Amino acid sequence: MEKIYLSWDEYFMGIAIFTSLRSKDPSSKVGAVIVNEKNRIIGTGYNGFVAGVDESLFSWNREGNWLDTKYPYVVHAEANAILNSTTSNLENCRIYTTLFPCNECSKQIAQKGIKEVIYLSDKHRDQDFHTASVKILESARIKTRQLHMPPLEEVFRKFKDFL
Repeated sequence: MEKIYLSWDEYFMGIAIFTSLRSKDPSSKVGAVIVNEKNRIIGTGYNGFVAGVDESLFSWNREGNWLDTKYPYVVHAEANAILNSTTSNLENCRIYTTLFPCNECSKQIAQKGIKEVIYLSDKHRDQDFHTASVKILESARIKTRQLHMPPLEEVFRKFKDFL
């Protein structure tokens, strides 16, 4: 009999994927979801400019003078999920993220006591910041694993077949 439900991992990563679609970044849409030990969502985030700023003053450019690019101004999805959490105690939580966290986000993940990082893509694995991130997470004994999701078309087909 075909499984017609999502595993917890598929469910939370699916929410991270949909959360990423809130990002206005034309080149990178990243979403993150923090889940406690009872499988309750306690934080979500996506990459975007600081909440409440006049976004017209900033650029989504990836190249050029650093101050004229997105990089000094964007808050990453994982940091947003931590900042937007409904509780300050994130010990033993899991974070689902569509992209392996950078070293800056890994520092925050480790500092908050999150115990596991589940990610979809590690497309930056050849970059120094990725190597630093892995070193931070390993030294903090944070488990990492890549999730291999079924294609979204398959998930939607199951949903459609259920209706």
